[in-house]
Amino acid sequence: MAELGKLLLVVGIVIALLGAVLLISGRFHLPIGRLPGDIYYRGKNTTLYFPLATSILLSILLSFIFWLIGRSRH
Repeated sequence: MAELGKLLLVVGIVIALLGAVLLISGRFHLPIGRLPGDIYYRGKNTTLYFPLATSILLSILLSFIFWLIGRSRH
């Protein structure tokens, strides 16, 4: 049960930090979600938005964070 409690605390902290980053990026007008590699198509009746560059950037950032966490545990 103690391990589950620790896991829930870590997940909660990560979610809170992610929320803080999103709030800060909104205030400083960082182009998260509007990067040059993001695909945006607007037709007559349809709109397609796929944040490809943003997804790649977040993947790299999260991989680095989890790599740091993994190194610190050993």
